[in-house]
Amino acid sequence: MDNQKLIAQFRKLTRSTKWELTDKIDLQFNNYHAQGIVRIGKHFYLSSVELIEVPVKYDEPSHGHDRTPGMGVGHLFVFDDQGELVHDTPLGEGNIYHPGGIDYDGNHIWVPVAEYRPNSQSIVYKVDPRTMKAEESFRVHDHIGGLVREGYNGKLIGNSWGSRKFYEWNPNGQLQLVKENSSHFIDYQDGHYVGEGKMIVSGISELSNPAGCNSQPYELGGLALIDMKTLDMIHEVPITEFSPQGHVITRNPVYLESAGQKLRLYAVPDDNDGSLLVYEASICE
Repeated sequence: MDNQKLIAQFRKLTRSTKWELTDKIDLQFNNYHAQGIVRIGKHFYLSSVELIEVPVKYDEPSHGHDRTPGMGVGHLFVFDDQGELVHDTPLGEGNIYHPGGIDYDGNHIWVPVAEYRPNSQSIVYKVDPRTMKAEESFRVHDHIGGLVREGYNGKLIGNSWGSRKFYEWNPNGQLQLVKENSSHFIDYQDGHYVGEGKMIVSGISELSNPAGCNSQPYELGGLALIDMKTLDMIHEVPITEFSPQGHVITRNPVYLESAGQKLRLYAVPDDNDGSLLVYEASICE
């Protein structure tokens, strides 16, 4: 991938950018509630949570938590460009079953798996995409909902529940920095290292729907370019394209790449019987 070109194209995105749906690949398996995605060659790697028991909020906080842990199974799916399932690797243990946004550093896919509640705990796995063997790298005393691996020095940037807080770890998993997220535009769900010490993250913000109190929240989508040294936002844009199930397309798994004079976006925003949606935006030189 031409990272310099990708970054330059991303900086030209505006709220007026037109995104065109160019392909819709129906997944031939239950993708449950998908979280993060990367593309390696002709294969896509998709993290997802199979929810068996929904967490229930307590009337009063209990032992530092605001809800029950629920029950579920974490997955890292591999599928091809026809939507056929190639492999399924289970991830997590006990109450730790919720994978987040993922990244690929050229050798391993990095996957955080957390309890499905804030202020909890997580396991960071690295997965060899050739063997799909998952190896625990380190543990974190918080819910880590997304992870980006910098290719230059190997540091990792993770974000907490709702991405209100950033964490930085060295390659050995030792905590180096904790910083509040200065942007309140969206909650980051997925993210990837794009070179030059920068990452592109995606996500949503659920806003009150003016249609009435019984209406579903309005999902505002967005993309952001972030400096991984300062963890400050460099450029961000809203996304307002919606999926067949009515979700904004940056709801969880998103992967961006440069495609000639266009920026290509892959997304799996819908649950259970979802599709890989492919969008392109023309970028003027």
